[in-house]
Amino acid sequence: MSFRERCEVTEAEERKPRSDEARYDPEITSEFAIPRGLDVPRGGGESETTSEFAVPRGLQSPQPPDAEPEGSAFSVPSTYSADTAPAAFTPAAGVPLVSLVKDAPWQDRMRTMLRMPVTERPAPEPVQREEEGGPAVPRVLDLTLRIGELLLAGGEGAEDVEAAMFAVCRAYGLDRCEPTVTFTLLSISHQPSLVEDPVTASRTVRRRGTDYTRLSAVFRLVDDLTDPETHVSLEEAYRRLAEIRRNRHPYPGWALTLANGLLAGAASVLVGGDLIVFLAAAAGSMLGDRLAWLCAGRGLPEFYQFTVAAMPPAAIGVALNLAHVDVKGSAVITGGLFALLPGRALVAGVQDGLTGFYITASARLLEVMYLFVGIVIGVLTVLYFGVKVGGQLNPDATLGISQRPLVQIVASMLLSLTFAVLLQQERSTVLWVTLNGGVAWSVYGAMRYAGDISPVASTAVAAGLVGLFGQLLSRYRFASALPYTTAALGPLLPGSATYFGLLSMAQNDVDKGLVSLAKAASLAMAIAIGVNLGSEISRLFLRVGSAGKRRAAKRTRGF
Repeated sequence: MSFRERCEVTEAEERKPRSDEARYDPEITSEFAIPRGLDVPRGGGESETTSEFAVPRGLQSPQPPDAEPEGSAFSVPSTYSADTAPAAFTPAAGVPLVSLVKDAPWQDRMRTMLRMPVTERPAPEPVQREEEGGPAVPRVLDLTLRIGELLLAGGEGAEDVEAAMFAVCRAYGLDRCEPTVTFTLLSISHQPSLVEDPVTASRTVRRRGTDYTRLSAVFRLVDDLTDPETHVSLEEAYRRLAEIRRNRHPYPGWALTLANGLLAGAASVLVGGDLIVFLAAAAGSMLGDRLAWLCAGRGLPEFYQFTVAAMPPAAIGVALNLAHVDVKGSAVITGGLFALLPGRALVAGVQDGLTGFYITASARLLEVMYLFVGIVIGVLTVLYFGVKVGGQLNPDATLGISQRPLVQIVASMLLSLTFAVLLQQERSTVLWVTLNGGVAWSVYGAMRYAGDISPVASTAVAAGLVGLFGQLLSRYRFASALPYTTAALGPLLPGSATYFGLLSMAQNDVDKGLVSLAKAASLAMAIAIGVNLGSEISRLFLRVGSAGKRRAAKRTRGF
């Protein structure tokens, strides 16, 4: 090979990519390497490569010979001593043991445990016989969420829904569970132990429907799950839950429409109407109910359904006034409003606020406000055109109604009965809630008309008795208190005050209308607070636990 050929081969080899062996050739150095002659000679034994985060020589802190080895995060620190421990961690007398009465309703027992700190909750008792290998945690959580969904969709309060979910989990041996309930979201978290990851599941409530028969069936299922003498397996619980969801309503559609008309007629009698007013209010309410069903079938939101349903009673009342019929047309409109006022949602919203569930309470009250605005728009539209065409509607036409106590008591009982039918209650509860509604109106009438007491105070006391009797009846039957209280509050709803406010606004007397609407809001709040206070009074005197039971219900005090 000639010299020229050897030079060409050398140049070609230099243009080739270097192999791994060439990269580690000791003759080839990095561009960041220290030039020869400037490197500091190292002492023997020191590694050639050091970290840039290494501590310089002379700055290392001497390690103690008895350094504490790395331990668990849950181990007791070496500096802790029981003799020198501060008294703030454990009281001098120890943490009081909370013992729950065995024969108390599960609602009270679970509510007591939910209100106490997690560290002070007693361990679950072996209620259900665990299957081989322990309970299936995901399936237990799924069953718990499905039960909570039915209760929340049926109008139950957030605290009662959490108590039911907590009871189901403890029935199957899951003690470290934390249920959370908001207006549309249910979630539950279970942590098997302090060192294991928690398991969390959630469920969204898409649809809401009023069926107190289904609500009572769910309460019976939870009661059987928490009964130490009854064994309900997961499969049996799922089967019963599926039957509850598939059950048909106890009353057909035509019965609901008839009940809606009778409710409006009874409410018109409460505010001074006669037989003709009763029939006119019933006809207008039934027509509005059918129009609302038509709108629901077309997929319109509930806001527009309430707007459409409020128009026929108002239109019939204005028509009777324009025809110069010697009847109280305003009583017809007031009776129609009684059938539309969202008293059930209002009571549930205020109850959630009083028990500390402020997000759910805000959502429920916002729902009530939207429904009420829909009613206002429907009635004001009809009243505005009625006044424009010459209707002479007198806001004082329904006053002076204290001279018929027996008729009003019968009308209040009929109103509660029809309200119970609209709520799809069990037939065994209709009689009790009817009597409770008669008692509520009797107390209100005696205080308001005979005693000349403020209507707000009279309404609050009557609603408190309704809540008290409802809670006692529900605990006697180990069921929900809603079927015994909601329908009984029907005669106390502020239908007349609402109508007077709307009529004054339609006649351009805005100040008087706002005053009347404020009175209606005050009466509604008095109903909600009264029924909740009556329920709490009934729980106060029931035996729920030991002497420490009130301590378990203590909440934060703002500091």
